[in-house]
Amino acid sequence: MLLISESVLIWDRPERWKSGSLLIVFSFSSSSSSLQEEQVKGSDAAACPQQRPLSAGRRKNLEFEPLSTTALILEDRPANLPAKSQEETQRHKLEYEEMVAGAKRRELKEAQKKKRQMKERLRQEESISHAMVIWNNDILPHWDTMKGTRRVRELWWQGLPPSVRGRVWSLAIGNELNITPELYEIFLSRAKEKWRSYSETSSVNDNCGASLADRESSLDLIKLDISRTFPSLFIFQKGGPYHDLLHSVLGAYTCYRPDIGYVQGMSFIAAVLILNLEEAEAFITFANLLNKPCQMAFFRVDHELMLKYFAAFEVFFEENLPRLFSHFQTNSLTPDLYLIDWIFTLYSKSLPLDVACRVWDVFCRDGEESLFRTGLGILRLYEDVLLQMDFIHIAQFLTRLPEDLPAHTLFTAMASTHMVSRNRRWAQVSGRAEQLSKNKLLLR
Repeated sequence: MLLISESVLIWDRPERWKSGSLLIVFSFSSSSSSLQEEQVKGSDAAACPQQRPLSAGRRKNLEFEPLSTTALILEDRPANLPAKSQEETQRHKLEYEEMVAGAKRRELKEAQKKKRQMKERLRQEESISHAMVIWNNDILPHWDTMKGTRRVRELWWQGLPPSVRGRVWSLAIGNELNITPELYEIFLSRAKEKWRSYSETSSVNDNCGASLADRESSLDLIKLDISRTFPSLFIFQKGGPYHDLLHSVLGAYTCYRPDIGYVQGMSFIAAVLILNLEEAEAFITFANLLNKPCQMAFFRVDHELMLKYFAAFEVFFEENLPRLFSHFQTNSLTPDLYLIDWIFTLYSKSLPLDVACRVWDVFCRDGEESLFRTGLGILRLYEDVLLQMDFIHIAQFLTRLPEDLPAHTLFTAMASTHMVSRNRRWAQVSGRAEQLSKNKLLLR
């Protein structure tokens, strides 16, 4: 058999060469070709005394360019060699036809796959275009009366069109803190002033008048975290188009809330908002989002409240996925090992960005319940895989989820997750944690 690049010539050895076969491999380049004998089985010099090396002229006659990368070429033996028998010729012809048919089947399968993908892409684009008209013309102009209707909630679940996503997030999260763009500019100016002071004095304690307890709001930590925010996009790193913008929003927030300061993970939330909103609006939404009871409990690292949220999560975990829940308990895998990272970044670090935005859509619709429902959806989606893993591999897998995770499979898993346990919904099970968080906010 002769292998020529991705083309194939089928030859048998002459009958007088006894048993065995001759495999010659041709390799081609754009300028020249070379002939290399790779393997000769069952033959030696005595078995083929008349065999002579190919002359340069004869070697040159074998040089040609394959017609295509999938070409399969059937050739007879050279004239100087005995012809194949009719039986051999027929057998090689059948082998050749089988290879050609196999190649055609693979090409057809790949073409059908691409056609399906293109069809699905066009369907999604048409769906988004149609939804965008509905959101712009019917829903957003009448937001207060439309936001709670069944029709809007169903559209919301299907995913917000990118062109209206930021505006819907902003409206849904609200502005209970009554922050204005002017207030943002004030705190941004303070941040810039402190950054200059920090640069000149190298002081790590003088952050917007914060105490030593607020050292996490230091410029160094913000800079470090920004460099690790969506690194594959290359837009938030130093020199990128959104680096300074993200730095400004985070710096202004540390001055606005010195009691919280900067906490690792905030950069991912701010980055997602910046991708969907203008600078001042991104800051306003960011500050109000972090002021929600669940986010405040986590970013303040309030262990008592965090444990209550974990306990509520485990109630629904056991209810929905009893086998996996038991497996986690057997391996001593507690929710804090994977939920903290998910909640701190609202899944924007763990999930593909487009999928994370879909999760944010539902979070803005349903509140904190959706964050834990998403977690259960992920566990349901990979239940069979996780059941085969031990503690270390589970922790590693949940920290870095597959990059090809499709949104529709996750949302199908989330739709199959029921947030009801013993006739109690999430708000009733987690209500104590949420109420404690609200009370602490009021006391402050």
